[in-house]
Amino acid sequence: MTRPALKIAVVGHTNTGKTSLLRTLTRDVDFGEVSDRPATTRQVEGTTLVVDGRDLIELYDTPGLEDSIALLDHLNALSTDRRSAGIDLVNRFLSDREAVAGGRFAQEAKAIRQVLASDLALYVIDARDRVLGKHRDELEILARCAKPVVPVLNFIASPEAQTAVWREHLSRAGMHAVAEFDTVVLDEQSEIRLLEILRTLLDRHQGTFNALIDERRRQRDHMVRASAALVADLMIDVSAYAVNVPLDDQEQVQSAVNDLKQRVREREQRCVEQLLDLHRFRLSDFQPGDLPLTEGRWGVDLFSPAALKQFGVRTGGAAAAGAMIGLTVDAMVGGMSLGAATATGAAIGAVLGAGQAHAKRLIERLRGRTELRCDDNTLRLLLTRQANLVYALLRRGHASMTPIRLGSDHQRQSPMIEPPRRLPHELGEAKLRPQWSHLTVPRHHTALTSQSRRAVQHRLTDQVYDIIQQANRRV
Repeated sequence: MTRPALKIAVVGHTNTGKTSLLRTLTRDVDFGEVSDRPATTRQVEGTTLVVDGRDLIELYDTPGLEDSIALLDHLNALSTDRRSAGIDLVNRFLSDREAVAGGRFAQEAKAIRQVLASDLALYVIDARDRVLGKHRDELEILARCAKPVVPVLNFIASPEAQTAVWREHLSRAGMHAVAEFDTVVLDEQSEIRLLEILRTLLDRHQGTFNALIDERRRQRDHMVRASAALVADLMIDVSAYAVNVPLDDQEQVQSAVNDLKQRVREREQRCVEQLLDLHRFRLSDFQPGDLPLTEGRWGVDLFSPAALKQFGVRTGGAAAAGAMIGLTVDAMVGGMSLGAATATGAAIGAVLGAGQAHAKRLIERLRGRTELRCDDNTLRLLLTRQANLVYALLRRGHASMTPIRLGSDHQRQSPMIEPPRRLPHELGEAKLRPQWSHLTVPRHHTALTSQSRRAVQHRLTDQVYDIIQQANRRV
């Protein structure tokens, strides 16, 4: 049975983050207009949350309360005697066409009408602001609307936030159910606490809030796992990718090096785009370097020493220099007969479970050819960059206008997830199977959907999932 929709009005002074709150609650970067300009929202705008496929929560963005001091004086002037109820004064005000229709208080009237038509009002406060008379008057006006009001302290992650001061002021005003919810730096637990406060005040809608809380927790877990699966697929593609090159043809080797690097860069970029799309962000929301090649692309090249340093990947001197940076050439066996190499390859393969693959590599080596692939440090960097991007996306509010910047200098977010000391065993398995890489075989090749590849990707997904969840728990 479908319950009647729950209606919530979002109100507050101009530029406190009302539209930002709705963007983050709905995970919609395109809702309304977010700007530093005053009075950006001029009309009431609504959006709907569908909970568990049946319950509805209607959220309404309202124009800012621009002149609350004068409005409160106006309401008091409408009183015929000292016993006049606050709601009666509010209704008299709304029926005064001269004051409302295009008059001095036209914007306030739109917001107040929506509060009266709603079950509850969220009063959004910029916690960086000083407590002023206008705020006290806004709270007084909302109290006269005879609807539950929940103050929401926004921008609490800012060092300028005066959270304790605001809580003290609100307590003195008789408002003890206060929520802290930063619309730029998203905290899962803050969102849950906000919903729990609303559930307490609107217990007839308790089922709706219980369903929404459960759904948000499921969505969060799904986001982490789906992100981990995308990263695992990337890591298998790059680990398995190898190019067979002749050792004595430097021109062909260099061409293969350049081609391999470009293919890996493009594969990483595709993963970035998939992650941004999964988390419902734009390409422009990610700018990890000062001069990215395109929107949403890593600014520091994967194959540069700077990238390794930026994410704390330690290497030996030789591994971080020269044109072959980030790559490794197979140098397994030399100086033995073809028959001996085949036998040795079969023996090694029997131990590692990939006899044919090793035998083939050994034979190609004796023929003067070798495999070119990404080295372990590059793979560690690749895994670390993507895991940190996922972590940053999980912590990003959909109202944030500052692009994500990852790195280790003072202008960027420091990486929360450190490079693994050892690569997961599953990537060693992928290295033996070039047919597992989308960069090697055609898109619809059966090896890409084989049971063995799926099993390895599933195990690797679990490991990436654990890495991200551990970082989340440390916050």
